[in-house]
Amino acid sequence: MENKLSLSIILPIKSSKSRDFTEYFEKAITSIKNQTVNTEELVIVHTSEESLITFLSDYDFGTLNVVKLLWDKEPSYAEQVNYGIKNAKGNWVSLFEFDDEYSSIWFKNVKTYIDAYPETQVFLPVVVETDEKGTFAGFTNEATFAANFSQEMGTLTNETLQDYQNFQTAGAVIKKQVVEDFGGFKSSIKLTFVYEFLLRLTYNSVSIKSIPKLGYKHTNMREGSIFWNYKYGENKMLEDEVKFWVQTAKKEYFFVDDRDIKYESENG
Repeated sequence: MENKLSLSIILPIKSSKSRDFTEYFEKAITSIKNQTVNTEELVIVHTSEESLITFLSDYDFGTLNVVKLLWDKEPSYAEQVNYGIKNAKGNWVSLFEFDDEYSSIWFKNVKTYIDAYPETQVFLPVVVETDEKGTFAGFTNEATFAANFSQEMGTLTNETLQDYQNFQTAGAVIKKQVVEDFGGFKSSIKLTFVYEFLLRLTYNSVSIKSIPKLGYKHTNMREGSIFWNYKYGENKMLEDEVKFWVQTAKKEYFFVDDRDIKYESENG
């Protein structure tokens, strides 16, 4: 059996001026190089910041197949991810961040689960959350294995999402066809665009499973990150505004005219 997975890693970057960018980036890329299963490509969607372009041009990616896509609009994590997926060659895509790391056996585990659960279209890692210093802060996506959270152990259901929002797509492996059929992240939604995306998939009966292995390390609340800004920075949100975006995410499934969705164009 070929030791390769038809998967594109999508890495959006808006700036190289973040504190410790080089150190984070080195660890992130090393975690891809250390995989025991090869992937199709690394798709970097980057802004036109001159120092970032220079950094990426000079960086030694080794034998990785790297595709660099210029995003010359206002930096937007959601839109950059969608653009990367649109241009990806793999049958599967994985969402990555420059300050995170994959477990060395993550894609090996994913490949095993794809073979074992051919009906599943999204695989979530159990995410180890750390602060900027690398100190353990908690787990994410593991709740699907807790009693009373899912009707089927390890499966993320719509009923679960209605009551519990703490799931994320960082490190997730998603069938590209799913995004083509039901759309990607909605940039019009602040804070809860990941939550809305997962809700939309479960509304459309997409099978989502968590793999009971530590698959991904996520640097939580790094200064300057999108969610840090929502909590502490210039875009800081009050509790009522957070609740508003959660409720908006729950309603947004019914409004699809702002996304490029395959079945819309087919049906007019």
